[in-house]
Amino acid sequence: MATLSTAPVAEIPEGASTLAPLRRRSRSLAHELVESIGARIQGQLLKPGDKLPTESEIMKSYGVSRTVVREAISRLQAGGLVETRHGIGTFVLLPRPSQGGFGIDPSDIATAVDVMAVLELRISLETESAGLAAQRRTEAQLAEMRAALDAFEANVGGEGDAISPDLRFHMAIANATGNRYFADIMSHLGATLIPRARINSSRVAHEDLPQYLRRVNREHEEIYSAIARHDAESARAAMRIHLTNSRERLRRAQEAAQAATPAT
Repeated sequence: MATLSTAPVAEIPEGASTLAPLRRRSRSLAHELVESIGARIQGQLLKPGDKLPTESEIMKSYGVSRTVVREAISRLQAGGLVETRHGIGTFVLLPRPSQGGFGIDPSDIATAVDVMAVLELRISLETESAGLAAQRRTEAQLAEMRAALDAFEANVGGEGDAISPDLRFHMAIANATGNRYFADIMSHLGATLIPRARINSSRVAHEDLPQYLRRVNREHEEIYSAIARHDAESARAAMRIHLTNSRERLRRAQEAAQAATPAT
């Protein structure tokens, strides 16, 4: 992570010239907020070291909920655009070095087709990751998975940030493989790993958000239990089920939308 200047940071003033209410489009509000803030960062209206407005100020300026703001900030963090210093605020980072052409930019994945493509990649990558983690994990790594799941469970009501602990859980599994390349790829993908960072997954599943998150949490617990007892085959199966469920829900929703679209 780039080191910010030690000089006093410039806090962005609240106002319509910096923040504008979001337009209601078909894409998620969180994605719109990421685009809006990201564009200001790319356009140097928000410079490295600048402090973003508070959650409450962004909510008021954009007319969105706290959940939307937190999802957007999580995605900006995963994209390497900002960092949050607990108790201080969220700050714009220096641009990170080019990744050379490899990778998927979190800000570029907005369609169901792209989300499903990432899920297909994850099925092949994380199924084996879970199996290796079951064989190689340490007690400390298992404790990190447990902490991530506890943080996720604390937010299943739908008001808190469930994306960060979700990502943390999957990253902990990658780290437990003992193979740094699993963790490198997962880290590079960042928030693109979590479908609801870009689409309304609960709406796709025809469930309210808390119900959807509880079901995701149960799937996570199955994966964790298999890893905890060193059962590699069960860990692979649980991970495959977890990710395949997401892919199939999205596939069915996409087919239904296409069927409902009149031919031109």
